Amino acid sequence: MNLAYPYQFGPNGRTGQSSDPQHIRDLIEQVLFTAPGERVMHPDFGSGAARLVFAPNSVELAGATQMLVQAALQQWLNTLIVVQAVSVQAADASLSIIVQYAIRSSGDVVQQTFARALGSSQ
Repeated sequence: MNLAYPYQFGPNGRTGQSSDPQHIRDLIEQVLFTAPGERVMHPDFGSGAARLVFAPNSVELAGATQMLVQAALQQWLNTLIVVQAVSVQAADASLSIIVQYAIRSSGDVVQQTFARALGSSQ
């Protein structure tokens, strides 16, 4: 059973569930936008990409962010996905991360976009 993220109730009044592909997408989002130190039991979990919304834009920062994100995904989700490409775009007060990955269990290749705006908590 995969819990829906963010936590929610299903149509039957019980804990909401998600499909395997949606669950993997949810896990990627959690890794991307969790700051290291935010989880007490896993202080090194996350990539900290959300804090880069406040950083000045530059080619160097985008390159470093791509490496940071790819390393975090490989560290935490290596058993579920194979990361094929990561693209990071920061514009004004928003951060957009495009991740292309293959799901290990099915071999399906998926490309997802994850975005955060300044002051956004989701």
